[in-house]
Amino acid sequence: MTKPVPADVVSRLKAVLGEGGWSQDPDRLAPKLQEWRGRWAGQTPLLVLPRSTAQVAAVVGVCAAEGVAITPQGGNTGLVAGQIPQGEILLSTEKLTAVRDVDPIDDVMVLEAGVTLWEAHQQAARVGRRFTVGVASEGSCTIGGLISTNAGGTAVLRYGMMREQVLGVEAVLPNGEIWNGLKRLRKDNTGYDLKQLLIGAEGTLGIVTAASLKLHAPLASRAVAVVGLASPADAIQLLARAKDETGGAVEAFELMGRLGFALTVRNVPGLRDPLPEAHPWYVLIEIASGEPGAAEAALERLLAHALESGLIADAAVAQTETQMKAFWHIREGHSAGQKPEGAVWKHDVSVPVSKIPDFIGQADAAIGKAFPGSRIVAFGHVGDGNVHYDVLKPEGGDDDAHDAQREAGAKIVHDITAAFSGSISAEHGLGAMKSLEALTYKDPVEVEVLRAIRAALDPKRIMNPRVLF
Repeated sequence: MTKPVPADVVSRLKAVLGEGGWSQDPDRLAPKLQEWRGRWAGQTPLLVLPRSTAQVAAVVGVCAAEGVAITPQGGNTGLVAGQIPQGEILLSTEKLTAVRDVDPIDDVMVLEAGVTLWEAHQQAARVGRRFTVGVASEGSCTIGGLISTNAGGTAVLRYGMMREQVLGVEAVLPNGEIWNGLKRLRKDNTGYDLKQLLIGAEGTLGIVTAASLKLHAPLASRAVAVVGLASPADAIQLLARAKDETGGAVEAFELMGRLGFALTVRNVPGLRDPLPEAHPWYVLIEIASGEPGAAEAALERLLAHALESGLIADAAVAQTETQMKAFWHIREGHSAGQKPEGAVWKHDVSVPVSKIPDFIGQADAAIGKAFPGSRIVAFGHVGDGNVHYDVLKPEGGDDDAHDAQREAGAKIVHDITAAFSGSISAEHGLGAMKSLEALTYKDPVEVEVLRAIRAALDPKRIMNPRVLF
């Protein structure tokens, strides 16, 4: 627990923000102090709701002078407790929602941190462009949170992580100064890239208040299929063939095991299995092109060759936009599909793409031996090596008993991940949940460098103090 915030600091922050700029109403605070899965709960003496970058700077300035800690929060969709305060001032970016500019000539839009991902997509579409980051929580996750956690999502294979989409940021540093780094340049070779330090820093090096983001050209054709196949090894072969045969037009390539697929279809309303028979594994493939009809033709050729060679067992191609959304809903509904099943350990790991079959095989064997009856749901963005490896309690098992074994299970999964030179956090960040654990796997020299950077920018460690190193 962070040390108590002095009452006079709370009073000063209220005065800085004025009416409507803060809250201590328990009903107002409640949804911001609870992680959406119900696993993490927090507390704060004051929720601050700045309406401008200047107000963010004023808040941070007061806290910096008094050594008072701050937890920044965007849409509260994080899964590793980095956004849940434990006594710190809670700074929400929900009122930083200005769309400062959308420019189809520069292919840039400048959005404030509280703009949702859904709104970012709408703004891009209004000028005939696309913003290519896509995650299931697009209606509530925000630009600031996506940047601070270096979010991934379904399009990383083709477009990269969030850091590849950011040209510049505006941020309030831990001393309360505003850094105006909202550049629109694709090329700027003038030394250290400060924005890249802030991206993925989970609010520890400053609070992102706005960003310049890349826009991409619209698509002229798009094709989506759900494929049934025998194994993750076959999926990797199919991915390699898809990249070769489509000339790099693979927009997404998502792997799903049978259990997760079945639970999603069963537990999420409105879904059905698009294939007539069950398969051990599934892949959702999306091909996209700037040429009319090209994506559909490329997907048809790929699937025909894969069926002829026996690489896949069956496939269903979406015939309408509604069917495309339904196919994607199966993939994006995996977390919701697990929720009614009770206690689950979630692992967000990455390994080299070629090692995914070996990782899943070794992890399945080790978890099965250590925790008999546990159910494995492995799924994720196989095109970029990101596996969501979730372990559900045994059928009819006890939630509390399963929860009590979470840390032991995580060590097994993460040790295997490390053996493949992987990462224990592929796209969700470390947060308060994994920061200490990460020290087991990070290179000690790297950790010392990271700590030196943090100490230089935030010597009082007031910015999200329980997170990272």
